[in-house]
Amino acid sequence: MNAPSKPLVRDACPLNVPNTDSLRFLPEGPIPLQKEGWLSWVGIQHGGESRHGSINLLDLATQQNQSFDLPGRPGFAFACSSKDDSGLPTRFVAGVERALGIFDIRDGSWAPFCEGVDASVSNTIINDGVAHEGNLIFGTKDLAFAEKKAGLYLYRQSDQQLICLRDDQICSNGKMIRTDTAGNLKLVDIDSPTRLIVQYDLDIEAGTLGPAEVLVDLTDDPGVPDGAILTPDGDGIIVSIFLPEVSEFGQTRLYDLATGELRCVWRTPGSPQNTCPALVPQGGKVQLVITTAVENMSEADRAQCPSAGQLFLAETDFKDASKIDVANFYE
Repeated sequence: MNAPSKPLVRDACPLNVPNTDSLRFLPEGPIPLQKEGWLSWVGIQHGGESRHGSINLLDLATQQNQSFDLPGRPGFAFACSSKDDSGLPTRFVAGVERALGIFDIRDGSWAPFCEGVDASVSNTIINDGVAHEGNLIFGTKDLAFAEKKAGLYLYRQSDQQLICLRDDQICSNGKMIRTDTAGNLKLVDIDSPTRLIVQYDLDIEAGTLGPAEVLVDLTDDPGVPDGAILTPDGDGIIVSIFLPEVSEFGQTRLYDLATGELRCVWRTPGSPQNTCPALVPQGGKVQLVITTAVENMSEADRAQCPSAGQLFLAETDFKDASKIDVANFYE
């Protein structure tokens, strides 16, 4: 048997974004926009005691970031189909606290259309999610990161129903939808404290999940898998690793879905808490954007991690930008 090849290692470069302590606290959820070189991302909360966050629009070419405050803490935000004259979205579907709604960046209005998420438990809020053909699949997180009480949900567009798929997660993170060679719809999912990346058969019409299949086992890893995306060919998964201790660099990794083999590591010097990746077309290339966080760092830790909370940019070998999933939500 051949020994596994060593993974390719690349260093990512920090951007000048975010440029405030509040936005560096917990950036997550970068999503490429249909306008090339642009992405959105969310500031989940603007500090340890803050109870609100933001939607942000970033132009990679100029590193200019626009931030729009939300009425609570978001877990995810996806651009809607409405756009301004420049081609940028004007409305986002978002999960904020325990509600799904539409946020209009033009006037700051928030219009919930599904409330009472996780109504049977306390101390949870909406976390990561994915949009698929007008449906939303998303999870919640226990704010104490202690109890298996957080939900995994399907919001089914056809009948506007909120369906609980699981009610035993702790911190529901990376969400991806793929179709296998037989045409079966799969949900790839991460409940971060388990350190497992798993896959389920997903039946949207029936509102059900099949048994969990482990794709990548990181139970012996010091880091925690957080946000994740599929590669453009669907054969790999890019996952950001949240390392809850001081380190020279953080890691976002590419694993082969069929074998679980580690194929590439993108390092983020001076920032160990990687939260989410995104592939963004820019200038004929497919760039990797990585969000990182300051959350839970002491002043001493931050002094040793000077780039914590910055967004990072890295090169990739992906060529076909047309296969990049732009998670727009069509109203």
